This record gives sequence, structure tokens and C-alpha cells, in this order.
Amino acid sequence: MSTFRFTRDHEWVRLDGDLAIVGITDYAQSQLGDVVYVELPEIGHRVEKGKEAAVVESVKAASEVYAPVSGKVAEINEMLAADPATINADPMGDGWFIKLRLDDPKELDSLMNEEDYKRFIEEQS
Repeated sequence: MSTFRFTRDHEWVRLDGDLAIVGITDYAQSQLGDVVYVELPEIGHRVEKGKEAAVVESVKAASEVYAPVSGKVAEINEMLAADPATINADPMGDGWFIKLRLDDPKELDSLMNEEDYKRFIEEQS
């Protein structure tokens, strides 16, 4: 299942086998502007749903990236250290932040699907 799920804070999560890939949405990167730095957690670090999982800095501001689900960091996107602009270029693909081993896959059920998220963004603007 490669369906995206979204948070109200503009993070996305997508299952890839038994890992949950986490990143920020196109809307989020467009609000941030040019991303210049990313601080990622260490592999093995536990993140809790709704709590800080990473920090992204742009020319405009520094922002927390919140974990859409709880789990243990299995992988981080090393490419972002060398090329943080990947987040601007491909936020829903190569610009992912972390991969988590999910604590509870049911947490995904509380997140928005793509249709609901699009509606949510339209209400914001």
C-alpha cells in the first residue's frame, strides 16, 4: 500500500513494506521557501506521534517536523545533509526525511487521506 496520509501540520507518511516513510508536503515546502538545512534524528531514536521528529530550516524560518505516527527511526535520508533543496524539488519523493518502524499501524487511520488533505489546504487559503 503506497497511499499517502497527511497531518494538519503538513507532514505526510506512506507505508513501504513494514516501514513508514515520513516527509513534508508540497504545500509545506512552498510555505517555507528555500530549504537550507535539515536536522534529522539518529537511527534507533524513538519518535512519538505529534512530537518533534526533525527540524527544517529555510531562508524564512526554522520549523519543526512532527511525527505523523509513533515508531523507531530505521533510516534517515542522508542525501538531505548534502542537498537540503531536494525537499523543495521533490517533497513527496526523494525529499523524504525518515523511515520508521511503526509502533501501531492503526495510528495511520487517524490521518487525512489525499482528498481530505486537499480540502484542508483549500480551507487554509
